[in-house]
Amino acid sequence: MTTARGVRARARIEVTAAIKDEARRQLAAEGASKLSLRAVARELGMASSALYRYFPSRDDLLTALIIDAYDSLGESAEAAHAGIAGTVAGGPRDRWITVCVAARRWALDHPHEYALIYGSPVPGYTAPQTTVPAASRVGLLLVGILRDAYRGRGVARTPLPAALGTEARRMAADLAPDLPPEAVVALVSAWAQLYGLIGFEVFGQFNRVVEDREEFFRHAADRLAHNVGLVYPEPAGTPAGNDGGTVS
Repeated sequence: MTTARGVRARARIEVTAAIKDEARRQLAAEGASKLSLRAVARELGMASSALYRYFPSRDDLLTALIIDAYDSLGESAEAAHAGIAGTVAGGPRDRWITVCVAARRWALDHPHEYALIYGSPVPGYTAPQTTVPAASRVGLLLVGILRDAYRGRGVARTPLPAALGTEARRMAADLAPDLPPEAVVALVSAWAQLYGLIGFEVFGQFNRVVEDREEFFRHAADRLAHNVGLVYPEPAGTPAGNDGGTVS
């Protein structure tokens, strides 16, 4: 019985993977809004009723694809970060840029999956809470980098307008209670700008505008690091910049 269950489990894993692969092919060809369980079943030579045993609805299949995409993005960013963290070059600013660059590279290598998670919403679909852990992986990396900097060399804090004070404190309490509200506001802003930069490139808005996109992106990622407070004195002999802010 154990052997039979193992065979069935492996078969289910293989069929599930085949369904997802075909669904990704359809995403690339038609877009998420036209994803159809019947079309997936037809391409795989399955009866629709059989496919429903794996994914009861289109939304269930979309959710699985979204979680896979977020996890793939997160794994890429985490692997890149692990390769630099703890090294001589692994200061907070370099770690931040490394994560940003890894996210961009993943998006360029997986444009249709990037469009699924950061493109236009799919009509009639609302992502469930089960997508949140995977969707949070890159954000948690960036929070961790900022937290390490705050506990170590400190971060530069830009004063917030009084009108934003209540919201800033709420955001900090919800997202990173151990960080100052100013830093959390800057972090959320940088997170949104990061995916805006990547989206502009993936979706072609930089065509005939930015030619050396890799260097442009690295510079932009460095400025985002600056904006969240990863501002440190330059080595001796380096021309002084105008970093501003108060490190604390």
